[in-house]
Amino acid sequence: MLQYTIRRTLFAIPTLLLISLVIFLLLDLAPGDPTAQLPLTIPPDVKEKIRVSLGLGEPIHIRYLLWLNQFFVNEPLHILSELTAMDLSGDRQRVISWQTRSPVVDIIVQRLPQTLWVVGLSYVVGVAIALPIGIISAYRQYSWFDQIGTFVSMVGFSVPTFFTGVLLIVVFSVQLNWLPSIYDTTLVVEDWNSFVRQVKQMIMPVMVLALYNAAQISRFMRASMLDNLNQEYVRTARAKGLRERVVILLHVLRNSLIPVVTVIALGIPAVFAGAIITEQVFKVNGLGQLLIISIEATDLPMVQTLTFIFAVLIVAFNLVADILYGILDPRIRYD
Repeated sequence: MLQYTIRRTLFAIPTLLLISLVIFLLLDLAPGDPTAQLPLTIPPDVKEKIRVSLGLGEPIHIRYLLWLNQFFVNEPLHILSELTAMDLSGDRQRVISWQTRSPVVDIIVQRLPQTLWVVGLSYVVGVAIALPIGIISAYRQYSWFDQIGTFVSMVGFSVPTFFTGVLLIVVFSVQLNWLPSIYDTTLVVEDWNSFVRQVKQMIMPVMVLALYNAAQISRFMRASMLDNLNQEYVRTARAKGLRERVVILLHVLRNSLIPVVTVIALGIPAVFAGAIITEQVFKVNGLGQLLIISIEATDLPMVQTLTFIFAVLIVAFNLVADILYGILDPRIRYD
């Protein structure tokens, strides 16, 4: 298993390099100029100096290497210098946002906690809801619980998150006035009252994403459980006199989780992508909103970096899913 993990990790490096090259070339060759929005009274030579200060004075292959260098070398050194209070800055360039004229990574680090709170909590809640629903629906197939769970899953998977978000805002914010419709990113939790306000403003965006995630995962969980409940080893376990709870939770559930692990692991990057729309609906000042604003402002360095982060998440959780296969299924051996 250790050798397989190392081999897959090493294989992921050229994969990420190829992805980074494609992302950089596609976005760099797209139309866009950081000086296009400047006043016409600015002389052309001043505009050219601005372009050079933003790193656009080099050929495209040099800019790509500088982009990779700051992403894998410069920024880790900068973060390490911040943590250790050591001067590791040296003579290095940092990728600058065209829109804010600030380092790209610094802006992402500021926005990341909001996205992690909303997206991370929504995925945990979604998985916690989906697994019991899928297990009980499969075990009590065609019961009233199964019918309701299947209907809710179908609705949650079919209805887009922006519609669900607006619907919750209309019901709980406009009609009932129970929850705030706008996420206050400036709120600092200092006492019980501020904690309650934080919980209230997180309920709707978290539940919107959790409903969508739970709908998808519960359908896979139910199908996988039904497939394993009819296997010979289940009848053998019951014939040996094992308790029904042991048969379901120890034997059936473990084998049923193998395909579901793929859905859960690969669904995490998809949740970050889905949060782009949800953050716009609830005005969450996170990475999703940052990506939309950067696209509208033609801030290519920011869009390139955020897109590459999503690609890293996909590759990383593919590796996590493969490793979990070997843990859940002893028949799988990576030799």
